[in-house]
Amino acid sequence: MLELVDFGKSYDGVNAIQNVSFNVNEDEYLTLLGPSGSGKTVLLRLIAGLDRPDTGRIILNGQDITTMPTHLRGIGFVQQKYALFPHMSVRQNISFGLINHHSSPIRDEKKVNYLCDEMLDIVGLSGLADRGVGQISGGQKQRVSLARTLVTKPKLCLLDEPLGALDANLRERMTVELRDIRTTLGVSFIHVTGNEDEALGMGDRMIVLDKGCVIQIEEPNKLFAMPASVKVARHVNSYNILSGSTENNSFVFADYKLPMAAYAKSAAFYVVGIDKVTIEKVGSVKRKAKDIASFEAKFVDAEFMGSRVVYQFELADGQIFEVERHLSRETPVDYKAGEVRCLSWKAADVLAFASDGGLINENAKIRGTV
Repeated sequence: MLELVDFGKSYDGVNAIQNVSFNVNEDEYLTLLGPSGSGKTVLLRLIAGLDRPDTGRIILNGQDITTMPTHLRGIGFVQQKYALFPHMSVRQNISFGLINHHSSPIRDEKKVNYLCDEMLDIVGLSGLADRGVGQISGGQKQRVSLARTLVTKPKLCLLDEPLGALDANLRERMTVELRDIRTTLGVSFIHVTGNEDEALGMGDRMIVLDKGCVIQIEEPNKLFAMPASVKVARHVNSYNILSGSTENNSFVFADYKLPMAAYAKSAAFYVVGIDKVTIEKVGSVKRKAKDIASFEAKFVDAEFMGSRVVYQFELADGQIFEVERHLSRETPVDYKAGEVRCLSWKAADVLAFASDGGLINENAKIRGTV
């Protein structure tokens, strides 16, 4: 439905977006993950027509809309700060786009109210139509903003960090509601976020953006399991990344030597998921050089994150090595600061990356370099 071809945009000689190409399918929830300054909002503004790209084209349903004015594109934009009218009620905010539509405004009050009530029901705000926007919660404001955009039936909806201002509990609930709303209406979403859990959990496909460049596009479960580069692994934020060199089928860094598959003899980065590591008492792990990797490390701290806890251990070189545990599966352990434990994982769970950051596959070929 939407295709971006070689998009580029710079401001004062600084590249904000570089050679970005991707497509959005019909009836798809596409998430776009990137840190602050990576070009996420710039990209949405270009798609919406609020800014003009320096290079490239944008195709919507077969039509080149690169130079088309914003109001003719049929693309909805839900901004991060809601942008609601504070002097209007919930209903008046939602109906604004219907009454003031550029080409087909609706003046019939009964029809406007019907469409508003229908949308209020879809976004779960029935009964709040006559409330002032200052009388509703942050999550409700987000849904009003979404309803105001969707009531005009856009071909595509852009969401700029829609959950960023919500507390953790509300954010978790809204992740489910947004997907349900999109499914009900059958409108494709592009959802921009800096939160890796949000991007992985909500998208049918996921794009990772870094310094204005797309560095991977993939289904979230596949991207999580097999990041194409060290940069992607860092953005996913669920991996321990060690840098070093290989020596006789072992990976060497600091004072450690870890088993490494023969095909990864050129590896410069040794990467293991924080959920793949076990914590044992010192001396309890039976080391088998070919299939188990392990080392000792000092416990530093534990960070509770809702339904999971992340334990932090310090290695000999001072690097922090993390271990994730889900509280639904086991009771958290109260380790003491400075306590030494043995951390171990299966060698088969290790990902190897070359010095340029590209993933090394089992045929000793580099799959992606960024």
